[in-house]
Amino acid sequence: MFPQVASVLLQFAGAAFRPPLYDGVTLNIGVNCHWERQCMERQQRAMRNAIKYVSKYHPPPSRIQQCNRNASRGRGRVDWVGFNNCVRNPRILSNPRQVGGRHEPSRWR
Repeated sequence: MFPQVASVLLQFAGAAFRPPLYDGVTLNIGVNCHWERQCMERQQRAMRNAIKYVSKYHPPPSRIQQCNRNASRGRGRVDWVGFNNCVRNPRILSNPRQVGGRHEPSRWR
C-alpha cells in the first residue's frame, strides 16, 4: 500500500511541494479517494472549477452553506465533485424560506 501512496504523492510534486500531512486539501482528497489517482484528479479539478465559479458569480452565502452540507463527508471532509455540481445547479434554491414557507417546518413559523 505504501508504494501506491508514495507514487500518488509524487505526482503532486512541483515547485512548492508540501508533504500531504501539512497540506490539508491534498490529505482530505486523498482520504476521500482512498489515494486512487483518477479520483484525486477528478476531485482536484472539481475543486478548482468550484472556486472559479464562486469567485466569478458570487452565489449567495445560503447556497454555499447548503452545498457544503450536501457535499459533507464527515467532519472536515468535502466531496468537491458534489459541491461543484450543487453550487452550479440552478434548481437548488438559495433560500428555501423564500418559497412561501412550504419548506419551513411548522415549529419555525
